[in-house]
Amino acid sequence: MRIGVIAIQGAVSEHIDALLRALSERGEEAEIVAIKHWGVVPSCDALVLPGGESTTLGSLLIREGIADEIKEAHARGVPIMGTCAGLILLAKEGDSQVEKTHQSLLLLMDTRVNRNAFGRQRESFEAELDVSVLDSPYNAVFIRAPAIVEYGNDVKVLSKVDKFVVAAEQGNVLALAFHPELTDDMRLHQYFLDMVFG
Repeated sequence: MRIGVIAIQGAVSEHIDALLRALSERGEEAEIVAIKHWGVVPSCDALVLPGGESTTLGSLLIREGIADEIKEAHARGVPIMGTCAGLILLAKEGDSQVEKTHQSLLLLMDTRVNRNAFGRQRESFEAELDVSVLDSPYNAVFIRAPAIVEYGNDVKVLSKVDKFVVAAEQGNVLALAFHPELTDDMRLHQYFLDMVFG
């Protein structure tokens, strides 16, 4: 089993550490690889798109030839988790900021996102979330977070903050507006690993 973490920018080492902790908790083994160039994604059984600056991340994915590989992996049913900027990149449609910067999206989820849904004045906050796939509240860390503002019928909403969707899944894709890798609560990484190990 091989799990790839897109390592062009963002919270890469934190995701790798979280995945290793989650694997250890469940007694499973997998190779975790940091992906910086094309040619690695096709060998992976699962992918993680971490946070970072989504415009930069999107253009680098295209420049490095990784964007098309992620789309091909998605078509093969490879589980993909996107957090924060990753949630933006997975969307089919963005807000005016996304359009203005001509941001490249992967178009893998039937969602429309607001890139700075919670406004710059609340750049970072924590919230106790009710997540439908967890049995008790999850303390989520939001850092200049995006959110899903519209979604198609095939998108399963897992959690909301006010009117904003902050966790959702569609098929083999899991999108989180927050940073599960910045907490000691491994339940959402475990949920993703459930998708990976079946």
